[in-house]
Amino acid sequence: MIVKIKKLDENAVIPKYETVGAAGMDIIPIRCVYDEKIDTWVYHTGLSFELPENHIMLIFPRSSNRKTNAYLPNSVGVLDEDYRGELLVCYKNRDQNDIKPPYELNGKGVAQIIIIPYPKVEFKEVEELSSTVR
Repeated sequence: MIVKIKKLDENAVIPKYETVGAAGMDIIPIRCVYDEKIDTWVYHTGLSFELPENHIMLIFPRSSNRKTNAYLPNSVGVLDEDYRGELLVCYKNRDQNDIKPPYELNGKGVAQIIIIPYPKVEFKEVEELSSTVR
């Protein structure tokens, strides 16, 4: 699958698989700013994407995120196929006394992405649904 990607900043790092068996690709930020209005650390990637039709990008925390007090406020981030803006990764700290960003700008990933197809769904209203053992 080909995914078009645009560098919005010359320092942006294009994601890649780090191992043969990796499902996700690391997102490496180029800048981090604190947004006081929403009490959130915003990591700028300097990248925008054009996903193929009927595909979506899911943004997950790194597996090592368990070592931090941080969480993605939107649980799993979603980048739709019709979004062309910069990919931003946002984190909040669970510990209100922790005032530093959860990840340093050190060339390592702050999140991982997976791009998957999704079906177009049409709902059909019915009077009854089939029964199950539950």
